[in-house]
Amino acid sequence: MRQLMSALLYTALLGVANLGAAQPADIADLRSGDMRKLVFHAAPVAASDAPFTHEDGSEMVLADLQGRYVVLNFWATWCAPCRIEMPHLSALQTALGGDDFEVVTVAVGPNPLPAMQRFFDEIGVANLPLHTDARQRFARSMGVLGLPVTLILNPEGMEIARMQGEADWSSDSAVAIITALLDDAG
Repeated sequence: MRQLMSALLYTALLGVANLGAAQPADIADLRSGDMRKLVFHAAPVAASDAPFTHEDGSEMVLADLQGRYVVLNFWATWCAPCRIEMPHLSALQTALGGDDFEVVTVAVGPNPLPAMQRFFDEIGVANLPLHTDARQRFARSMGVLGLPVTLILNPEGMEIARMQGEADWSSDSAVAIITALLDDAG
């Protein structure tokens, strides 16, 4: 119960803090459609060091992903909006994935690997990882209370933006935002 209250407080404070959050003007101008829900933080926010499970069964942490921009998506096999959103995340990975950028997906809660593989097969996704957070420790430590939630992490592993709910991550707006971040870093 204490963890739930902490997560609720964290999310509430994050939401209030983001009401007036500054964001780079060029990126703010790129937000349209679903991407208008993407909230950039006034300053990068430290990400959790809680572990989650790599698709190969080993333990990993977000620090393992440092050195590139990451779109980090929390989802579940029972999440209807996730079924709609996941192909868009896959398309974003296809379009921009590489040494400087990666889409990383983490299934939250009890999502057996065969069910996750079947979910991806049914929606035609073959290029996203099947990482898991079965006990939801990682998701809770990141303030994730509903699904889907998608974060953007900078190459230092800090959270710079967050979106609650599904979105078309393959839209021109989403691609333009990620491209602008990559251009600014390069």
